[in-house]
Amino acid sequence: MSPVRVLVTGAGRGIGRAVALRFAREGAALALAARTRSELEAVAREVAAAGGRAHVVELDQADPASVARGVTAAVAALGGLDVLVNNAGVFAVAPFAELDLATWERLLRVNLTGPFLVTQAALPALLGSRGVIVGISSMAGLQGYPGSTGYCATKYGLRGLDDALREELREAGVRVVTVYPGGTDTTIFDDVPGEWDRSTMNTPAEVAEVVWQAWRGADGQADWTVPPPGGAA
Repeated sequence: MSPVRVLVTGAGRGIGRAVALRFAREGAALALAARTRSELEAVAREVAAAGGRAHVVELDQADPASVARGVTAAVAALGGLDVLVNNAGVFAVAPFAELDLATWERLLRVNLTGPFLVTQAALPALLGSRGVIVGISSMAGLQGYPGSTGYCATKYGLRGLDDALREELREAGVRVVTVYPGGTDTTIFDDVPGEWDRSTMNTPAEVAEVVWQAWRGADGQADWTVPPPGGAA
């Protein structure tokens, strides 16, 4: 049986790295996409040690030309594509009255336009394999949080993108699922102002396990929330 072929965006750290390692333990062939090659190469070594194989793809999903090059390279390296994990994203906190246009546009560009571009570029390969698209949204895509207007808007947007794609691609045999993590202890919080009790957050590995279950999707469930830390998936 051929290994499942997976493209993970934002694979150099955090949730993306954990997702890559979860698939690697099952012998998957992975394309690891992000902006920083050195981080991707470190994860690729971990993937190999875990039993998978990995190709490093430099990809900036805020740049349409970079997305086109990166997805083309990923599909070529893997010989096709079975799973796309739209994980890469950015986070920012500011009261709405202080949210500047540059931050708003960056959130939109990375968190919403990025998955649109990556998915559109990957779609021919996914149609060929009748594959699966996994969107990593957030609990901020299900409810609003003060100080997170821009982030919530993009995660609600990703939810809408996935919901519409699910209906549009159903007859073509491409399955679309969405995962909604709560706060997850990653480096995304390192430079965010405020007091964050990271001991109460999920680990990236807990989120990755839900991504794995969502991909397997034996029961046809479309929306997956991540249980509280220590909870059963």
